[in-house]
Amino acid sequence: MRFLKNKLIVTIIILSIIFLILIPFSIKGGSGSFLRNGIGVTFNSVQGGLYRFNGRLKDFLGFMINFSGVKSENEELKKENSSLKNKLVEYNTLKNDNSQLRKELDFKKQRAEYNYIGCDIIGKSSDGILDEFAINRGSADGIGKQMVAVTAEGLVGQVIQVENNWSIVQCLTNENLAVGGTVEGSTDTSGVINSGIVKGYKGSDSKFLAKLYYLPQESTVKKGDVILTSGIDNSYPQGIRIGSVVSVEDDKGKVMKNATIKPYVNFDKIQELLIVVPQNKVDIKY
Repeated sequence: MRFLKNKLIVTIIILSIIFLILIPFSIKGGSGSFLRNGIGVTFNSVQGGLYRFNGRLKDFLGFMINFSGVKSENEELKKENSSLKNKLVEYNTLKNDNSQLRKELDFKKQRAEYNYIGCDIIGKSSDGILDEFAINRGSADGIGKQMVAVTAEGLVGQVIQVENNWSIVQCLTNENLAVGGTVEGSTDTSGVINSGIVKGYKGSDSKFLAKLYYLPQESTVKKGDVILTSGIDNSYPQGIRIGSVVSVEDDKGKVMKNATIKPYVNFDKIQELLIVVPQNKVDIKY
């Protein structure tokens, strides 16, 4: 950098000396001399070029001298930009957390007949299939086996293992989990049964599905229907949202219908849940 600065200064000095030498030729004598006129024209052209060149050299030299300052300022701007991005991420995180808390509070108000224990998910099944979650609450917090796990969106699953300060929740998408389900708004006054058993289902396009099995052929279930827990087996509270029907099919023997359900809970993104505390902890009945 120092070598470059010295070289530029020497160049400016040499050009200035040439400029001073040519000045006398431009001011002596009249305009009648062809030689002087030629020198004058040449000098005027050279002079204009020299001024422009000198200006550019000065600008470049000034930039090089101030380059370290510009670089330092650029680094500061990068730090400020990074800080603003971090603050934006923190703001969005707080906003999402507040939105989730409001949903949970609304859910608790709607189902005020139960108590709830808030839990964070601290682990997921390692086989790539999200059918079990580890949570950071256990028997010391009042959690017991067969208690139901929910979010504000809907049913998550059921507690299957409890330790002192952690537990395992089996998810709705697990094929071993079964819960009574029914179509929202359906009644038995017409004699049509729209209830069955919901179990986890591994579809070809998505592993986060469930199915409502054992619906009679005369069932009126259709695509878009909302499926709720029926409470018929006394192991789940009645009326918890499970998911919406995406398709209806006949079973292999065409004796009954099955409805494929897309759960309301996004098992891929869930980070926290609520454990529903039953009114009677001994029998685990809701």
